[in-house]
Amino acid sequence: MMSLCLSSGAVTVSLFLNSFTLAWMHSVEKIRWEEQWKIEGKSLHVISASVRGSGAGMEPPPDAVFKEGAWHYTPHVPPLQELRLAHSPFTTEYELCFDGRCTPLNELFLTLPSIDTIVLEACER
Repeated sequence: MMSLCLSSGAVTVSLFLNSFTLAWMHSVEKIRWEEQWKIEGKSLHVISASVRGSGAGMEPPPDAVFKEGAWHYTPHVPPLQELRLAHSPFTTEYELCFDGRCTPLNELFLTLPSIDTIVLEACER
C-alpha cells in the first residue's frame, strides 16, 4: 500500500492515505491557497487547486472559475516524485489536510530546525 512520507533530515513520518490537501497562506497577501493531491503509484499528482483572492504575483490562471468565495482551477503540472516545501519562521506553516482536519506540517515532527526543507513523497510502507 502506498502512503505519504514526509521527511526532514533523518526523520521520516509516514501517513497511510492516498489523497490530501496542501494549504498555506501567501506570505504577502495573507490569502489562503489549497491544492488537492492524490498518490498514484510512486508519484504525487495535483488534481485541483483554489485561491481565495489575487494579487502580488498570484493571479488565478485564465481557466479558473470563481465559486464559493475562491478561484478554482486545475494546475497543469506533471506528476512529481517529490514535493519540497520550505519550513521557515518567516512565513506561516504549510498545512496538511486529510480526514476532515488540517495540521501544520511542523506538528507532525517531534523536532524540526527553524529553517529546513520538508520533502513529501509517495512511499510504500
